[in-house]
Amino acid sequence: MINPFKKTGGVEFIIVGLGNPGIKYENTRHNAGFAAIDKLAENNSIEIKRLKHHALTATTAISGKKVLLMKPQTYMNKSGDAVYDAMKFYKLPPENVVIISDDISLEPGRLRIRRKGSDGGQKGLRSIFERCGSQNFPRIKLGVGQKPEHFDLADWVLSKFTQEELKSFSDAANRACKAAELIVSGEIDRAMNLFNS
Repeated sequence: MINPFKKTGGVEFIIVGLGNPGIKYENTRHNAGFAAIDKLAENNSIEIKRLKHHALTATTAISGKKVLLMKPQTYMNKSGDAVYDAMKFYKLPPENVVIISDDISLEPGRLRIRRKGSDGGQKGLRSIFERCGSQNFPRIKLGVGQKPEHFDLADWVLSKFTQEELKSFSDAANRACKAAELIVSGEIDRAMNLFNS
C-alpha cells in the first residue's frame, strides 16, 4: 500500500495517460490516454519529454497545484511500475493520481468519470491497481467504441480511429482535459455531473 502521508512542496497531483510507446501505436484506440495527456500538455504550452519514473513526464500548474503529467513507457500491461515509482517518489495517495484510459464500452466521443472502482478489464488499470494495492484512483475513461463481432479484442484496441471517429474523439480529449482540471481542483462531483453522459 502506498504511504499516504502528505508531503509539503513538490508535486501535489499526478495525471497519467495510459498507452503504448512507439510510432506503430500512435493514434490507436488503446493510446487514448496518451492523446488526452498530449492535449493537456498542449493546452498548458509544455512538452512531455523528460524521461523519469519509467515515463515521459512534464510538470505544470493546474488549478493552482503543481501537477506531474505522465505517459508511461513500460507498455500498457506494466503501467503500474511507472505509476508506483512516481507515487512512491512524491509520497502521494491514490486519490491524488488521476488516470486517463481508453474504454471499449463507450462510443468515441463519450467520457465516464469515476472516483474509484474496478479495472473493467483494462489491463493498464489492472496493472496499476495490483502494483499499488488500491483501486481508489480517480479515473477518466475515454470511449473508443465497442469491438465488432469479427474482431479480436487485441486487434481492435490496437486499431486506428476512422476519420469520423477521430473528430468525436478529439472533442472528447478536450473535455477530458477540463475534467482532469476539475478533479485536481477538488471538484470531481462537478466533473461527473458535467461529463458523464
